Amino acid sequence: MSNTLHALSDHWCNRYLLMRHGHSQANQQGVIVSSPERGITAFGLSELGEQQLAQLVADWPWPVPTRVVHSDFLRTSQTAARVAARFELVPSVDIRLRERYFGELEGQGDDRYPGVWAMDAEDVEHTNHQVEALSAVAVRMRAVIEEWEQKVSGETIVLVSHGDPLQILLTSLANKPLSQHREQQALLPASITQLGI
Repeated sequence: MSNTLHALSDHWCNRYLLMRHGHSQANQQGVIVSSPERGITAFGLSELGEQQLAQLVADWPWPVPTRVVHSDFLRTSQTAARVAARFELVPSVDIRLRERYFGELEGQGDDRYPGVWAMDAEDVEHTNHQVEALSAVAVRMRAVIEEWEQKVSGETIVLVSHGDPLQILLTSLANKPLSQHREQQALLPASITQLGI
């Protein structure tokens, strides 16, 4: 599943392929894994996720990447490694691409997400249950792109991250209220959304 988002600026220096990691063991188990303590060393790709990545890299329909940058969580690291290997690139880590931190809900069922999203719709600054505020996620995610826009030009950069942060980023880049991030089309595992030139 892939999406194309038309350029949100007339001044992009690079092309960005925003990629959600492949289906993960956390997805399979229906559990929230948002803390580095659990997400960096465990809950990597599921068997389905491995199949998704194998198919994606075999049938790659996107521009050829020149860089692959990823969250340091295991599921994103493994996803990035598959893409990078296909194009003979060395992936690099950027912790700003990490999953949104869900605080006290860590390790609980993913049926807790809708409650957080309902609070998001009311207050973009809320940190109920010690959840990372929408505004904080948007700032760190945008900073990744802004930094690459300053550093290089004419490149195709794959940014491998997680569903919530990517939807928040896309909402921010579209200049929509962050409270509407769940109104974005859901980003499925191993999906790619193209931004820029």
